[in-house]
Amino acid sequence: MCGFRGLGILKLSQIARLRGDTIINPMFNRRTFAAVTAWSAASVAAPLLWAQPRLEKTRISIAVEGKAALYYLPLTIAEQLGYFKAEGLEVEINDFASGSLALQTVVSGSADLVSGAYEHTISLQSRGQTFQAFVLQGRAPAIAMGISLKALPHYQSVADLKGKKIGLSALGSSTHTVASLMLARAGLRVGDVSFIGVGSAAGALSALRSGQIDAISNVEPVMTMLEQKGEIRIIADTRTLKGALEVFAGPMPAGCLYAPLEFIQKNPNTVQALTDAMAHSLKWLQTAGPSDIIKTVPEAYLLGDRALYLAAFNKVREAISPDGMMPEEGPRNAARVLARFDPTIKAEKIDIAKTYTNEFATKAKERFKA
Repeated sequence: MCGFRGLGILKLSQIARLRGDTIINPMFNRRTFAAVTAWSAASVAAPLLWAQPRLEKTRISIAVEGKAALYYLPLTIAEQLGYFKAEGLEVEINDFASGSLALQTVVSGSADLVSGAYEHTISLQSRGQTFQAFVLQGRAPAIAMGISLKALPHYQSVADLKGKKIGLSALGSSTHTVASLMLARAGLRVGDVSFIGVGSAAGALSALRSGQIDAISNVEPVMTMLEQKGEIRIIADTRTLKGALEVFAGPMPAGCLYAPLEFIQKNPNTVQALTDAMAHSLKWLQTAGPSDIIKTVPEAYLLGDRALYLAAFNKVREAISPDGMMPEEGPRNAARVLARFDPTIKAEKIDIAKTYTNEFATKAKERFKA
């Protein structure tokens, strides 16, 4: 009834007279009312559907590294709750063992865009490729670095990692960035340690427990599991805004959706739809309770321990972007961080404006009141 504009709350007999019907019996009145209500609702909803811009591309392929990690939780929520479908999109998410493999599928044209670390847009530009982030998933990396208490019982400082093996989710990933920065701050070079890709799930746990690695830089829920079991000591923590500020000396944007600039320019309506779906997911996460998370996340992502997964979620909750917007100082600080340990990146030569845009996130934020 509330969709019947201009009529207010009417009696069945009044509605029937408006249609010119003859009132015969109560059953007829109920059928008439149902028909009028359906007609009215359709007349109200139709203009909204017609007003939606036509999507240039409805089938989208997203490449991601380690999708089960909490780093990509907003993407998982958007998929599981049907937010992409609600925007008229058919999204296929392809999970890869490393960020470099995920990125390569987009470079080769096998996938449309990446769900990954923002800093990759900077690294790519330094190599002559222009990719642009358009919706932020994480306003802090939500990565922790720890040392094995079994392998390094007498650990004193990062300098003690010289000659040691450090496990990463994958080479070239954000976990690699955090570990490299910590080494640089301690006066160590990348060549002073051995980096080993161990994944971001069971493989990472096994590598540390078996002694294959002496330290680990990884994402949740792996790090919380190792902490709770008393197997590691955390030496760098970007799971909170305060911790990220201490490690990076400024805001450090993390997970985002990014694509070749050409794709964004050719498919603005599709990109807006993707951004809207992600903004919807981010808003949902702001108020989601423990039971909501457990019901929505695939069972396989929980590593067999629901309580632990929720504990890990609570540790990174603050790091999740509330609205998909890129912080003003974040991109430039990210360039400075990368330049500190990667000689191929010259922060002053990076055109920051081309690495991200808030155009789509601004519209999505207004739509969902995020």
